Amino acid sequence: MNNDTDAPTKPNNASAGLPFILSVAWLTALAGVGLSLIATAGESSSRLTAGIVLVAVSCAVLPITLIGAWAIRSSAGGMDRTLSDLAHALNTMTQEAGLSEGAKRVLHRRQERELLRRAIEQDIHDEDWDAAMVLVKELAERFGYRADAEEFRSKIERARLQTLDRQVVDSLAHLDDLIRTRNWTEAYAEAARIQRLFPESHRVDGLRERVDESRQRYRKDLERQFLVAAQREQLDEAMSLLKELDQYLTPAEAAPLEEVARGVVVKSRENLGVRFKLMVQDHQWPEALEAGERIVAEFPNTRMADEVRELLPAIREKSAAIKS
Repeated sequence: MNNDTDAPTKPNNASAGLPFILSVAWLTALAGVGLSLIATAGESSSRLTAGIVLVAVSCAVLPITLIGAWAIRSSAGGMDRTLSDLAHALNTMTQEAGLSEGAKRVLHRRQERELLRRAIEQDIHDEDWDAAMVLVKELAERFGYRADAEEFRSKIERARLQTLDRQVVDSLAHLDDLIRTRNWTEAYAEAARIQRLFPESHRVDGLRERVDESRQRYRKDLERQFLVAAQREQLDEAMSLLKELDQYLTPAEAAPLEEVARGVVVKSRENLGVRFKLMVQDHQWPEALEAGERIVAEFPNTRMADEVRELLPAIREKSAAIKS
């Protein structure tokens, strides 16, 4: 005879306890609805009555449900703990239903404090200093955690200054790049922008003077290079330097260089004229075209330029014929 078929089937404890869990959950929800109706009844007697009935029914049925759950406690320890938690939650809800908002805030102030601290930390991380300071004020004045608030104020100020300093350093690096590439117009504009954005930083003092000094140093370096090239009769280099130097010199600054510059210009024009004539005589048309175009571009108001202009069309045709 098979013992397995004759043995009575043992009840599944988890399945048997499930209805009790659902019942407690349902009663908890019912009580919550009742408390909500009571809290919002105002002068409505029907809402007040309905709320009282729901709470009364929940409180009356809940003990019966808990007794039923207790019957299977020996084989359902986990369910017993669940029922206990639900009963505790219902008890807490019932106790807090009649409390004022101020009393509830006192009861939950620790949780609210932690939430507020986390929100402040997030604002600091996001570099939203104004929002962080608003929450710090709330922490001190509403919740009374003044020591925490002072700690956060110091932390916010340190983080703000570090961020500010980093931004200033990055902006100054960009300004140095503009100076290095001799983009003076943008450099002056950037210096003014930095001073407007970061007036409290000591790093931005005298930025316009910094650009002025860099520009003057470069002008003096150009002047020295020009004089050296002129002395060595490196006329092409001297002319190139003279053109660039002309952008930096005031009339007063240009006066001491006027004689040297005139000599360089005259020699450069004469050399170009000689080169042009030689290239034409040797029928080196591409080279003649290059020299002629330089004469017209660099000395446009001279008799030499007028003479070259008359010859250039024919020289261009011959140069093009050679290249083709």
